[in-house]
Amino acid sequence: MTIPARDILRRLSDVRIVPVTSFDDGDQADAVANALLRGGITCIEVTFRTAAAAEALSRASRVDGLLVGAGTILSVEQLDSAIRAGAHFALSPGTNQAVVRAAQKAGLMFFPGVATPTEIERARELGVDTVKVFPAAALGGPAFLAAIAAVYPDVRFIPTGGVDASNLTDYLAAPGVLAVGGSWIAPRHLVRAGRYEEIERLAGEVKQVL
Repeated sequence: MTIPARDILRRLSDVRIVPVTSFDDGDQADAVANALLRGGITCIEVTFRTAAAAEALSRASRVDGLLVGAGTILSVEQLDSAIRAGAHFALSPGTNQAVVRAAQKAGLMFFPGVATPTEIERARELGVDTVKVFPAAALGGPAFLAAIAAVYPDVRFIPTGGVDASNLTDYLAAPGVLAVGGSWIAPRHLVRAGRYEEIERLAGEVKQVL
């Protein structure tokens, strides 16, 4: 189901956190999606890093009340697969003009990745005003975001890479931050072990500080 861009931005602004994970099969995606919802988190990013990504995204996108993003989209082919699977939005670690244009043509909200002011300006030239910042911690964390927000006040940021429970509030307080992405809420080792109650607990802990 296509969700208008303004509604996706509003929902991301409301939830503030995008748990990032990947799956080996669709059953895991169902279980994690419902664990996150029980913990109060209404969003997930399914990364295209496994062969089961499209199936997992499709299963997650059918869970009522969950906003589902496709992550690590590196090609137009992956983007097409994510769209067919029902992604509500998509993200990439970098800015690939062909992928950005394909997403715009398809009407899919897409957040390309940036790491420098030059890349931010390139994204702006492509008509993008909300970008993923990756790898956020290695780039300087909240201090880096504050510096770039000062000169690009029209751009909003989704920092990912090195965000965890210990620095979450610092990232959320940085100017221009729409939401943050993090893998500590539904990490692969908990997903593979079927420890869904632990994922629910971690989601609940995050919800309390948002």
